Amino acid sequence: MEIFIASFQSADYYKSIELRYLILRKPLGMVYTPEQLAEEYDQFHFVAKINQDIVGVIVLQKLENNIAKMRQVAIDAKLQRNGIGAKLVAYVENWCKSNEINLITLHARENAIPFYEKLNYYTVGNPFVEVGINHSEMEKKMN
Repeated sequence: MEIFIASFQSADYYKSIELRYLILRKPLGMVYTPEQLAEEYDQFHFVAKINQDIVGVIVLQKLENNIAKMRQVAIDAKLQRNGIGAKLVAYVENWCKSNEINLITLHARENAIPFYEKLNYYTVGNPFVEVGINHSEMEKKMN
């Protein structure tokens, strides 16, 4: 498995959007609008690739004060629970440390909270509804 940052609008970037759609949006009856995708031009698109297939993706958005928001985490449904997500998150965390990011924040879907807890993320505040489903804000310090 290879993990790297896919360039915005590259072939791997478009494959990662398809994976995100299948895992995150299609089950909710949602699609990505061109405007939503255009807003990601300055974000980092980390992908996990096996052979020619994108099997995992994380979008990372730099915020102010050395904070980054991890978003749009998706792993191919056939390969979930095989460690790909943990490896991808570890890669992103190492990248954050190398780029002076001190804190990663994210909005975890209720069913993903145990995954992030195993990786030492902790819940902040109260649960909330986003895109029609329960989420919790989670964080992890990078120092």
